[in-house]
Amino acid sequence: MQQADLIKRIKELKLKRNAVILSHYYSRPEVQDIADFVGDSLALSQEALRQDAEVIVFCGVHFMGESAAILSPNKTVLLPEIDASCPMADMLDVEELKRLKEKHPDAPVVSYVNSSAAIKAESYICCTSANAVEVVNSLDADEVIFVPDKNLAAYVAARTDKKIIIWEGHCPTHHQILREDVLNMKEKHPQAKFIAHPECRPEVLEIADHVASTRGMMLYAKNSPAQEFIIGTECGLIHGLLKAAPEKKYYCISEFACCPSMKMVNLEKVLTSLENMQHRVAVPKDVRVKAKEALDRMLSVIVK
Repeated sequence: MQQADLIKRIKELKLKRNAVILSHYYSRPEVQDIADFVGDSLALSQEALRQDAEVIVFCGVHFMGESAAILSPNKTVLLPEIDASCPMADMLDVEELKRLKEKHPDAPVVSYVNSSAAIKAESYICCTSANAVEVVNSLDADEVIFVPDKNLAAYVAARTDKKIIIWEGHCPTHHQILREDVLNMKEKHPQAKFIAHPECRPEVLEIADHVASTRGMMLYAKNSPAQEFIIGTECGLIHGLLKAAPEKKYYCISEFACCPSMKMVNLEKVLTSLENMQHRVAVPKDVRVKAKEALDRMLSVIVK
């Protein structure tokens, strides 16, 4: 089927199913283009909650679909690709977290939203890359368990007086961005600002002109007087940047800055998902209720 026919059929089925299509910034460009909303994982889940749609087609990885199901339990959440998992989220399971909590009984657990529903349910509070520092500093505790990303944890640890107990997980896509990659790109593009996601290694963040979440990177590039940017995150973000500020230039930090899981969803899979109402994301009620409590606590923290 030609792309134009795929898009036409997707739009028809979207209306028939009363569905809304959500796409993460890291998805394929053509998937972002057919989405009703493009954003980071939590913002998309919150958008799903606001929509009247009965069906949410989440073009992303498994934990993102779970987050939407946690916040919108009365809606049907579909993942076009059931095997699209987040390697970082998979680096920690519930039993490992329980053992860590037993070792540090007075330390509340802060889980990055890039984690499974089961991990969120075992956490006191969640955080995003945008509010992680504020969330940690809001807690009435001298030490905090931070899971699953060691790089975001190190970023937070440098900005708080609290002791951070770090789990050794990481995002492979961000972790393989090296300091040498940045220096090489800066040499090629001396006028470009280097903006980086806090999932990158500490030594990469040290030489960044600006560190921010995916949404924060979008806003910085759009509003900055600079005209050239080296993008220190998954390069799918460049598609959104070109839409937001097409007059500027963007350079992907590395040919390896590509998340295979985020690229698994294509237009054919979106269509099949709507045709067959697959693959449904189900979060058990006991897990969902506890996970939502952790998310709600995060949402109550005001980011100044």
